[in-house]
Amino acid sequence: MPNRHKPSRAFSFFVFSACLGAFLLASVSFAAVPVPKPPANDARAYVLVDFQSGRVLAAHQADVQSEPASITKLMTAYVAFDALREKRLTLNEEVLVSEYAWRTGGAASGGSTTFLEVNSRVPVEVLIRGMIVQSGNDATIALAEKLGGTEDSFVQIMNEYARRLGMKNTNFENSWGGPGPRHYSSAMDLATLSRALIRDFPDHYRYYSERDFTWNKHKQANRNGLLARDPSVDGIKTGHTQSAGYGLASSAQRNGMRLICVVLGTGGFKAREDASAALLNYGFTFFETTKVRTVSDVVLKPEVYKGEEEMVALVPARDIWVTVGRGGVPGLKTSATFNGPIVAPVTRGQTLGEITVTDGKDVVARVPLVAQAAVPEGGWWTRMVDGIALWME
Repeated sequence: MPNRHKPSRAFSFFVFSACLGAFLLASVSFAAVPVPKPPANDARAYVLVDFQSGRVLAAHQADVQSEPASITKLMTAYVAFDALREKRLTLNEEVLVSEYAWRTGGAASGGSTTFLEVNSRVPVEVLIRGMIVQSGNDATIALAEKLGGTEDSFVQIMNEYARRLGMKNTNFENSWGGPGPRHYSSAMDLATLSRALIRDFPDHYRYYSERDFTWNKHKQANRNGLLARDPSVDGIKTGHTQSAGYGLASSAQRNGMRLICVVLGTGGFKAREDASAALLNYGFTFFETTKVRTVSDVVLKPEVYKGEEEMVALVPARDIWVTVGRGGVPGLKTSATFNGPIVAPVTRGQTLGEITVTDGKDVVARVPLVAQAAVPEGGWWTRMVDGIALWME
């Protein structure tokens, strides 16, 4: 008959307290760089977000519904990239350019175009590059019709993706960014979309750093002027209509830290670039991002009742990234708790606790702790002994 030894409750509490005490980062005096106000600009709305942590570093009217113009194409690209990942679409697959795509988005429309020819067949990759680099409305509509059958059906798909990504102030009426009474987004929602695009499709994000693209003997430069001004900038998308003004979703990476900036409603293409550049520089100058824990770090090993194993290793549900004022990393503190008592069976990935990170004043990260491995039920003797122990708690 198994004779499983159980430590006393007092001893278990002592071990847990000792482990937790060792886990807490020691308090040290430190002097973070003072963080001034964000630089002034003429944008109607803007937001600056750290890519890894998601922390908002600067914002103005970030949740206000605004016309996104051609920044809309980020969602068309997201849906297309997802189709590529799921093998519902291939880069070499040819797409028929309809008269609607040609007429609505072609050169005769007066908008941005890839100069596609009606009834021609064009590879998917050409449409993607035309949409991203040249902001071609014709290429965008052709993609939308390929994936949705009609643009109207594709727009329904776009709105469903927006809902899944948590874009609460967004509704699309078309795939390419034409103005409409029910076509709107917000700086924060577009930053959320940009972050998802980079996170979920890193291999396809490379298209956004292309400086120019040629199709049908028409060579056109990328409208994102920051690509030429700042080598750390590698995307993302411009937008402009008369009613929307000039907007830009941009991203840059310096020394392993990536920031995403969205400005909407500026007075000109130079103004949107200047505002974006100033905000990006502000973020990199006054903030830093660090990885506090990884998904493989064992944070706690609490006792398990009625299980084959006496303890279960708890790890963060995801890597924990934290953005703080530059010089503030030494002041970070972590604490962890578990939801006890823990009774087997325990499934792998089951949420059993929480880890919290503070900067000495505010909570800057809160992440679930999950079981690193499953713990099946133990034998009848273990279950009986632990049942009595639970009853006596």
